[in-house]
Amino acid sequence: MNIFSKLGWFFKKEKKRYILGITLLALTSFANLVPPRVLGLMADQLDTGHISWGQYVLLILAVIASAIVLYILRYFWRKQIWGGAAELERQLRSKLFRHFMVMDRTFYQRHRTGDLMAHATNDVSAVQNVAGDGIMTSVDSLVMGLSTIIAMIIFVDWRLTLVSLLPLPFLAWGANKVGIRLYDAFDESQAAFSRLNNKTQESVSGIKVIKTFGQGKEDTKAFDGMIDDTIKINKKVFKWDALFDPLGTMIVGLTYTITIIYGGLLVTKKILSIGQLVSFIAYIGNMVWPMFAIGYLFNILERGSASYDRIQDLLDEKPQITDKYADENLKPVDIQGDLKYQIKSFAYPDEKNIPVLKNINFTLKPGQTLGLVGKVGSGKTTIIQLLLREFDKYDGEISLNGHDIRKIPLNILLRQISYVPQNNYLFSTSIQKNISFSKTDATQNQIIAAAKKSDLHNDVLQMPKGYRTLVGENGVSLSGGQKQRMSIARALLKQSQILILDDALSAVDAKTETEILKSLRRERQGKTTMIAAHRLTSVMNADLILVLKNGQIVERGTHKQLLANNGWYADMWRKQELEESR
Repeated sequence: MNIFSKLGWFFKKEKKRYILGITLLALTSFANLVPPRVLGLMADQLDTGHISWGQYVLLILAVIASAIVLYILRYFWRKQIWGGAAELERQLRSKLFRHFMVMDRTFYQRHRTGDLMAHATNDVSAVQNVAGDGIMTSVDSLVMGLSTIIAMIIFVDWRLTLVSLLPLPFLAWGANKVGIRLYDAFDESQAAFSRLNNKTQESVSGIKVIKTFGQGKEDTKAFDGMIDDTIKINKKVFKWDALFDPLGTMIVGLTYTITIIYGGLLVTKKILSIGQLVSFIAYIGNMVWPMFAIGYLFNILERGSASYDRIQDLLDEKPQITDKYADENLKPVDIQGDLKYQIKSFAYPDEKNIPVLKNINFTLKPGQTLGLVGKVGSGKTTIIQLLLREFDKYDGEISLNGHDIRKIPLNILLRQISYVPQNNYLFSTSIQKNISFSKTDATQNQIIAAAKKSDLHNDVLQMPKGYRTLVGENGVSLSGGQKQRMSIARALLKQSQILILDDALSAVDAKTETEILKSLRRERQGKTTMIAAHRLTSVMNADLILVLKNGQIVERGTHKQLLANNGWYADMWRKQELEESR
């Protein structure tokens, strides 16, 4: 029952809705007492033979009237209570999604996509059931059960009532014991569902790799194994869940047996009339639902409690990258100036004793371009990640126009940066919407201009619906080069102070690369550009080129200066020229 206290914040907010719904639900339970009483009166009058047609019609009309009242009451309480459950679902889903949007890189390293999807779907639905079925079942069973017992005592006999309800404590005890086991079993079940969900998402996303390496059968076998494990875990849930109905059936059967034996004895002794016994048996019919509801209710509450705890564990996690020390008075114009790196050392949070960057110092003035080159793992992307504030804990400072970026509000800092990552991500919508994602109010002419700057426009014109062509999930219908150019167009449309290309030209040919770089030089006058690349032609015109090795700058200068130094850069340049000449 503690799930109701966990959801107290919601019930307080929606108290008017639930007070009205519960009141109508209680009235429904009271209205259910009318038909058994009418049946008892009718049975007594038929037994004595003193019923007229007028009385008979009046009693029938009373039953019909109670049925109409029940219909109306049920409609309105359902509207209130189920409406509240839908509102809880909306709030939880929105809260989770907003939480996902503010969490940083480390959060997504700890949680897999399938897990997060399971929390936002399956777990939310289980909690929603508490605010709908849970409230309805608890209130309806409690009110109907108590009102029926009171009616049994008032209209029939307190002794028969007391004796017939003797089995009920055993039902409550059994439901409590089974409920505890059900909570643990369902918690395991939800975790298993998350793993299965994650495996499905991972396999579908990586279907090209699976097919390319011919691992379809092996992956299917692994998936089947996970299904078997999930079913084994779910069988535990079903085992404990299945104990509720037989327990309720046994208690109800025992109650009927006691009623018939003891009630019949009271009738033979003239303590009760036939009509009273008929009413009592009908009242027991009303008690069947409350008895079975105990098991149903425990099922809903334990599932909801386990799911709510899983959701709350997610929501309790706090982002490591925040505006805690930000200067809220800063404006975009205040940070338009030199970009300065003074990093003594940086290590990833999970590898604090292994620095990945050491002594990174350079300054870029507006209008200048920085080239970052080096072997895989040399630290190029890490330098970019620090500017994007994916990590904040490092020894040193990165500043814009003299302001430490950790003191610049995130919404202001990130608005000044356009980023094209190594792994381009496209949404499963049209080319036009993918490009305009960075500037949703962009005109068609602005979108086309950005596509021309990234040398994408002519490719788009060859497509069936031009800029309205759907790209499929993550651009499945496009080539690698087209994906990269579309991502570059998206970044250029934003016209930010800083543009970052993280190996963003690797999938295009040399001619296309040359055209894009020419457009960038024209477009980026007075603005800062950072290009991380393996192909040195991408950075040869940069104002400053940094050669990285093991997180340190081993060479720096312009293209000509680095060739003259005859170091790693010059050696790599000669190798790449030789490869292109073949």
